[in-house]
Amino acid sequence: MPQPTLEFVTCPDAQGGHRMAYWQWGQPDSGHVVLCVHGLTRQGRDFDVLARALCAHAASTGRSLRVVCPDVAGRGQSDWLKDASGYQIPFYAADMLALLQQLQPTTLDWLGTSMGGLIGMAVAGLPNAPAFAKVRRLVLNDVGPAIAWQALQRIGQYLGNTGAFATEQQAADAMWSVSSTFGPHTPAQWLALSRPMLKPLGDGSGRLTLHYDPALAEPFKAVTPESAAQGEALLWQAYDHITARTLLVRGAESDLLTPQTAQAMTQRGPRARLLEFAGVGHAPTFVADDQVKAVVSFLLDQP
Repeated sequence: MPQPTLEFVTCPDAQGGHRMAYWQWGQPDSGHVVLCVHGLTRQGRDFDVLARALCAHAASTGRSLRVVCPDVAGRGQSDWLKDASGYQIPFYAADMLALLQQLQPTTLDWLGTSMGGLIGMAVAGLPNAPAFAKVRRLVLNDVGPAIAWQALQRIGQYLGNTGAFATEQQAADAMWSVSSTFGPHTPAQWLALSRPMLKPLGDGSGRLTLHYDPALAEPFKAVTPESAAQGEALLWQAYDHITARTLLVRGAESDLLTPQTAQAMTQRGPRARLLEFAGVGHAPTFVADDQVKAVVSFLLDQP
């Protein structure tokens, strides 16, 4: 089974810079890049199933493709930031621009889940983006400019609690307790998604903990309804500037992307095509065959 290579890019910040890791699939010299950016507490290996499918489909049609799945700062194999206030969308977008400058794609497609979609809106909505950062096709996975306040409160209840687990299975069970909205998964599928989320606790006990910096919770918990409304206005402004052909994926039971916001996204800006998956909340994982096929078709088949 194909495996990705682990690469790094140095991103500037006010504390002297940090390294962002990314997982690279397919042909490393390909000018066609599909950038897959994960959600708030996740990491780049979330997209293993989708990346393999994209690369296999490209190869079967004689095309060159590179799929790049970063670990956003503070997660996975990337550095933790010295200043937790950097764990916000504008700084993440700057890191992605540094990555794209290193990759230099000639064709760029973007898939963003939740937070990764917000970063995608920020980048795709840049009015004067450099050529290497112009997004051709954009998949927004269960996220829009307006995020339901109740969903933010739900996420805030567990964000930062990285835990200590005796086994991978114990950790997977704990993650499932806050992630069951991802929809049906077999035990094997969920364990495969869970393994890259773990690292040794580092106290000599052999226990495991979640991969991310608990300080991610600091700027998140500082959000107020007023600051969220200000951020929403900026995201709608970015969304309205997007020229990429856009697919909006929604879990039909999502508590984060409301039906009203999804409908509004089909009527303004890039006028996204809306695709909903039954039996799923926030957010589809692109492990199920129907989810994978929909994205592969949108990115690689449609003229």
